[in-house]
Amino acid sequence: MSPTRMIPCAAILAVMQLIFHTSAFTPNLPPYTVDKARTKGQHVVLHATTDNKKNEDNKAMAFLRSRGKVGGATAQDFINAMGVDEGPAGGKQNSESVNRIMRKAPSAYVECTKSGVIDDLSETFPFTSSGTCWAGVTDRVMGGKSSGSLTREEDLDGKTAIVLKGKVSLENNGGFVQMATDLALNPSVSQTVDASRYDGVELDIYFDMDDNGDATLQEESFNVHLKNEACARMFSSYRASFVLQRQQWTTVRLSWSDFMGKGPGAVDVPFDASNLRRIGIVAIGKEMEVTVALAGARFYNVL
Repeated sequence: MSPTRMIPCAAILAVMQLIFHTSAFTPNLPPYTVDKARTKGQHVVLHATTDNKKNEDNKAMAFLRSRGKVGGATAQDFINAMGVDEGPAGGKQNSESVNRIMRKAPSAYVECTKSGVIDDLSETFPFTSSGTCWAGVTDRVMGGKSSGSLTREEDLDGKTAIVLKGKVSLENNGGFVQMATDLALNPSVSQTVDASRYDGVELDIYFDMDDNGDATLQEESFNVHLKNEACARMFSSYRASFVLQRQQWTTVRLSWSDFMGKGPGAVDVPFDASNLRRIGIVAIGKEMEVTVALAGARFYNVL
């Protein structure tokens, strides 16, 4: 019997509403309802209501906006953000949310370390082909002013891609936007995966400047952040940087030796790929308005 198909975006919204009410990152969240859901491609846009219909921008949405979960007046902030920076040290919040939203059983997927594939975009956005879920996060969860959106485009210079559009601001000690996913398929069994038999991570990735960005800029630097059991705090991770040429699809390989620890735990412990929790692709550290697109993510071996 073939696995059942995933539920549509409208049903996902209902579950996400429940998540927002119960999330550890949204204490004392004022009540709100989903008045209307529509899609632009596969980008879900939320509209909130209160008993006072004239107050469209209600307190609940203002609270979520301040936490980087949803955002500005044009719905440009992340819809499915679930964490702070790379998320909590265990990555548990995002994984539990995925299990609530998915109809497919974990057995319908192949875990990323068994197949070597983190995401080949064969599943419906925001799900990965290895059974986890992409999320977008900004520094607003820590008081920053960055904003962004996470969508899927079927033809971006010839490739289907998960597209991160972000405006990175350094105000209020902020300075990042990112797309991220946990790696463990079934966190009730294990919250980590063992990728030690591989030599690193490989991405098919693209960047461009947004309309308000620096049109003269022809290259930009980005990060990959990995979390494992040594990452003791929300902002701890192992980080590697890479440079992209504008408007060019590029395959980037980052070996495990490229990743350096930052933050409590990670800075003191050598990187260990045998207990990975989470991967994030990050625009960080400088003001920019960029588009970063991902067409594939996987582990690799040097032959």
